[in-house]
Amino acid sequence: MKTMRIFPAFIRSFKCPSIASIISYYGFSLIVKRMAYSSMAVMNSTKLGTSVWNSVIRNHLRSEKLDEARLVFDEIPSPNIYLFTMMIAGYSRSNRLEEALQLFYEMPVRDIVSWNSLMKGCLDCGNLYMARKLFYEMPERNVISWTTIINGFLQFERIEMAEVLFHKMPSKDTAAWNSMIFGYCSKDRINDALRLFKRMPFRNVISWTTMISGMDRHGESAEALSLFQQMLDSGVIPTSSTFCCALTACANLSAFNQGIQLHAHLVKLGYVFDAFASTSVITFYANCGKIEKSSKIFQENLHINVVTWTALLTGYGLNDKHEDALYVFYNMIRVGILPNQSTFTSALNSCSGLEALDSGKEIHGRAVKLGLDDDVFVSNSLIVMYSKCGDIHDAITVFNDMSSRNIVSWNSIIVGCAQHGCGVLALEFFDWMVNAKVQPDEITFVGLFTACSHSRMLDRGRKFFELLNRGTSIEVKSEHYVCMVDILGRSGKLEEAEEFIEKMPVKANSMVWLALLSACRVYHNLEVGKRAAEHLFDLEPHSSAGYILLSNLYASAGRWNDVSQIRGMMNQRGIVKQTGYSWVTLKGSKHRFVCGDRSHPLSEKIYQRLDLLGAKLKELGYVPDQSFALHDVEHEQKDVMLSFHCERLAIGFALVSTVEGSTIRVMKNLRVCGDCHSAIKLIAKIVGREIIVRDSSRFHHFRDGNCSCGDYW
Repeated sequence: MKTMRIFPAFIRSFKCPSIASIISYYGFSLIVKRMAYSSMAVMNSTKLGTSVWNSVIRNHLRSEKLDEARLVFDEIPSPNIYLFTMMIAGYSRSNRLEEALQLFYEMPVRDIVSWNSLMKGCLDCGNLYMARKLFYEMPERNVISWTTIINGFLQFERIEMAEVLFHKMPSKDTAAWNSMIFGYCSKDRINDALRLFKRMPFRNVISWTTMISGMDRHGESAEALSLFQQMLDSGVIPTSSTFCCALTACANLSAFNQGIQLHAHLVKLGYVFDAFASTSVITFYANCGKIEKSSKIFQENLHINVVTWTALLTGYGLNDKHEDALYVFYNMIRVGILPNQSTFTSALNSCSGLEALDSGKEIHGRAVKLGLDDDVFVSNSLIVMYSKCGDIHDAITVFNDMSSRNIVSWNSIIVGCAQHGCGVLALEFFDWMVNAKVQPDEITFVGLFTACSHSRMLDRGRKFFELLNRGTSIEVKSEHYVCMVDILGRSGKLEEAEEFIEKMPVKANSMVWLALLSACRVYHNLEVGKRAAEHLFDLEPHSSAGYILLSNLYASAGRWNDVSQIRGMMNQRGIVKQTGYSWVTLKGSKHRFVCGDRSHPLSEKIYQRLDLLGAKLKELGYVPDQSFALHDVEHEQKDVMLSFHCERLAIGFALVSTVEGSTIRVMKNLRVCGDCHSAIKLIAKIVGREIIVRDSSRFHHFRDGNCSCGDYW
């Protein structure tokens, strides 16, 4: 019978066979009344009757049948404190706090357990005010009472209040100490946590594990491993969680040998089949560049879940194997594993690495279907993905649709707008950020400087640098100085930029001089350029960038003997020039081109299309700028060389491979040359399509004969 299945323990407690029939016929509510007032022998024992009530109510609560449990509870003539407390806990777990409070105040007698139970229930329901009120109303408190309210304050990030109560505790058990240490670690007060940890009269494995994890998450992974060793020396036996925390520290330090030893311990103790442990092992090997080992561990795992899949996916991304990462993502969906927000974040990061906009949009759609697109971490990754793949409009849409934002959200949209030449919009987002009471950090200012640099906003750049230097507590770092030199250099203020470098409070690094040398190349300033190059060669004598820029500077001035001398120096020192190339990602495949390349299967069609475009360019008055043909050859030869630069080949491929009217997106590893920039503006007008080119500096959006950079990059 159904009733017998639900209450087997209850039925078996009766020796009379007719009881089962009575329950089946009259129903449970009626039999409860009969039990209460019957003089049956089985109920003569008060102890046996109480155990029956306890069992029935407990079974209902375990089955989440709270209303049924209350019906039974109301039939009991004089419920004891234990039954009251059981019901109060049930209401709290179901987030029915009002009913829990009402029942609590109906109790004829309350003990400390019932007070503690309700206080914890208030915290579970998110009502810190009522939990605090109960704590102060308690006639007496034990260590559980104090620890519960301290955990409550920590839960609601009121660490100062938790700290006050902790120091007021008349006696503290290990759980209370552990709670405060965890609270300090979660609020990045790692020194306070360590100080408290050292004062503990007794430390258990939770104490050690909490401190090891906290140190590692705070960036002090070496100290975390030192603590782990101290724990072993003190005779405390680690749990699988402790091993995993230590292994994570090894991953962050790339401490391969120590990590292997920990992995061996996990295998020896049988922890390796634990999902958390196997995930830590996968992450460790991936961080150490042993992604094949991570894949092997994954395949050996018997309990593969979303966390394990995500660890492998993330590992491939860390090792720049983004295609493999996306394969893992689609494979986990195929086998029925639902991705979580961390999975989507890693997958979108791999889309960014591949500039795979189509894949990114597909993954965005999957996130929407699962309701994870509004997660702040997923949204941040979407902003970065769309920005890096050349679609700043969708990046802005994602940002505007976010229900909550963090500092990463603001920085991502500001940097994205800056890279796409939307400098004014980037500054508008910054103003919005300030009005939202979000404090900028060092990355915010890098984004602001980049916006000013790419949008000819010299005065705003100076004001932001003054704000950073004197109006904030943010440390001015080398990248900020590089940005300021870049702003001055792009504005043609080369002497001022050089003077700025000389007055810097820190020694200029190679990036600072490279920024100045690059500006000298644009403005054909040989004198400042030579001085910048000398500093650069002193700092990095084997870096090709400085030699190439100086060589190009000489070539643009027609000083071919100096060009030969620079190239001779490069050969003598074994310095190889970085090959310039451009690529287009189409249907998940990357098509790469170098200058004059004829190896692509569609080369014949590509060159035919570029020849046709060349004729139309001349009709529009285009004249090749031979100063960008950096070889001492005849003029006709220079024109041919310019016509088949790698970015033009990539555009030609896109024109013959994509539908009319669609946006063309080209990526380049070096700076786009000035002649190609002029030509692409006209090509976009001729073909009636938007052409987006991302070079090593920024994105260029070409439309109707114009570029978003305003010929300033």
